[in-house]
Amino acid sequence: MSGLFDLAGRVAIVTGASRGLGQYMARALAKAGADLVITSRDRHRLLAFEREIALLGRRVLSLDLDVRSQASIARMVLEVERAFGQIDILVNNAGCNVRKPALEITWEDWNLILDTNLRGGFFVSQAVARGMIARGYGRIINIGSVTSVAGYRGLAPYGASRGGIRQLTMSLADDWGRYGVTVNCLAPGWFRTEQNQLLYEDQEWVEYLCDRIPLKRPGQPEDLEAAIVFLAAESSRYVTGQLLLVDGGISTGATRSLPRSRAVQDGKNPHHEL
Repeated sequence: MSGLFDLAGRVAIVTGASRGLGQYMARALAKAGADLVITSRDRHRLLAFEREIALLGRRVLSLDLDVRSQASIARMVLEVERAFGQIDILVNNAGCNVRKPALEITWEDWNLILDTNLRGGFFVSQAVARGMIARGYGRIINIGSVTSVAGYRGLAPYGASRGGIRQLTMSLADDWGRYGVTVNCLAPGWFRTEQNQLLYEDQEWVEYLCDRIPLKRPGQPEDLEAAIVFLAAESSRYVTGQLLLVDGGISTGATRSLPRSRAVQDGKNPHHEL
């Protein structure tokens, strides 16, 4: 049974690993035995985390990657294949958000979010899948959100991008399953991270949020560790095209909009990820 969750000898890419949930997921894969490639638009932001992973006894490579640039994607994949010879696991974690009322979203806001979260996820998957298909094995894990299945005010383009990721996951699963490549979507709920710290300083908002979550608490990054390893390992060999919500159960209830945090209302934190 333990072999089902053993990633020894596997090479995993985690995009958007400079902070937050990306680092927790990358760390979980490394602890399960995988060698890692971690990416960010600014590689220097990865250096401390790269040293941490190396201390776990894993091979690790940090690379610059802008998922909005096809040339950057192609260059990243080429460097990984030169360094490791293979890519077994891809975690499409790079993403962004601009939280605004729908009437205030600009053309540039929309393009930034959709180009990063949806178009970028597709073209990174396409570039990595070529080698996976040639080898007859691969695990692609797209990072979605509870907004993949529920709507919240102030998150129109973000929700569109995450809903699109869910649909993209199913399409790619059907395209590539015959070649031994599984494609699934891991969808976190409301997690407390450095990026949205100000939201959680509004106690009234936190109490409302927890009341909407059946488990009565926001997610902690450690809550994702078993899920990411499951989807990356042999344990999920007959699972593809699926959405795995790790949201404390909030998606089981009404899709009521959460009140805007005072931090958002005051303009202190207009940019954050869900």
